[in-house]
Amino acid sequence: MAENKTKPTRASVEGYLDAIEDETRRKDCDFLVKLMTKITRSGPQMWGPSIVGFGHYRYKYESGREGEACVAGFSSRKPDLTVCLLDSGRNQDALLAKLGKHKMGNACLYIRRLSDVDIKVLEQLVAESVAEVKSRYGSIEGDA
Repeated sequence: MAENKTKPTRASVEGYLDAIEDETRRKDCDFLVKLMTKITRSGPQMWGPSIVGFGHYRYKYESGREGEACVAGFSSRKPDLTVCLLDSGRNQDALLAKLGKHKMGNACLYIRRLSDVDIKVLEQLVAESVAEVKSRYGSIEGDA
């Protein structure tokens, strides 16, 4: 069975964020670090070359596939910020309807800039996704 390509690394989160040329995007990413640290109670860690992840958990599907993933995370990609969420949650559809300008696909929430969305709704989406991870997979590693 194939291994996950995206794994935790020792790369510098600060270095990744400092390399973002657009000042508004860099500030948005700094805000996401604070938001996700608060929600997950885990510090940021690079997952692969471009995902800033928080906490981690092990999963195993009925198919037998298993692996490790970050509980929450984001990436600065062109042209959007990509926020990693579970692809389901109790209130996810209702929250997405109130979020603001975004696209959603396969556990990825795409936002051009944080000023396009309601930050409180984004915070709820991330918090509910984290709660769903804990509900499905138990405690998460990296809890403070």
